Amino acid sequence: MENLDEFLAIAHKLADAARPVVRKYYRTPVAVDVKADDSPVTIADREVERTMRDILGAELPDHGILGEEYGGENVDADYVWVLDPIDGTKSFIVGKPSFATLIALCHHGKPVLGIIDQAITDERWVGVMGRASTMNGDEISARDCENLASATFFTIGPELFRDAAQKAYQAIATKCRVPMYGIDAYAYGLTALGLADTVVEIGMQPYDFCALVPVVEGAGGVMSDWSGKELTIQSGGDVIASGDARCHQDVLLTIKAALA
Repeated sequence: MENLDEFLAIAHKLADAARPVVRKYYRTPVAVDVKADDSPVTIADREVERTMRDILGAELPDHGILGEEYGGENVDADYVWVLDPIDGTKSFIVGKPSFATLIALCHHGKPVLGIIDQAITDERWVGVMGRASTMNGDEISARDCENLASATFFTIGPELFRDAAQKAYQAIATKCRVPMYGIDAYAYGLTALGLADTVVEIGMQPYDFCALVPVVEGAGGVMSDWSGKELTIQSGGDVIASGDARCHQDVLLTIKAALA
């Protein structure tokens, strides 16, 4: 693997370039379009991603890119950048500062670098494989949490869990100590900071989770799919993140029992 410090500098450059665009449109009456999957998109989403893609095209033309708004190019490359310009567009639209710009670098499909950037609150989480994660330059660590019964649990919203998955959600929400909802990628940042314990979500795409993996794992946490497998750019979208491996195992067993 090449020098990750060079790529980290470029990742910061992407996040720095995204911030003024996000701030320009935040809490303004932007038009909202609806995509084919019924999710909303704004000019801010498109302009942020275009800005980041232009930088990558100039700096690292041999690398691939997978973005939420403009799809993939050269995605068979050894290195692929995975971009979500505004994760949590619904929150952005209503002026709720829980959205984030997500920037990941995958090497042979494995996330090795990730940034969660919140332009409004001026917070930036950084994760690099093999290093301690940071928030605004300070090292961070997840907290101890022995089991789900002791855990603060985050998810976007219970309405997203349908059919059999609803049983899994109900089991987790009933068993956990505190259920919390609706703060998008910010929940993973709080877990890495040691302020929450586990996040369980369904139907995510690689641009929703690739940036989160290095941040959570670099803080001592664990991320996997619902079967316990590591997350890659090819993974399906049912995701668990936990600050403590013991809690993570309890979540996996709870889901397995609910779906049996």
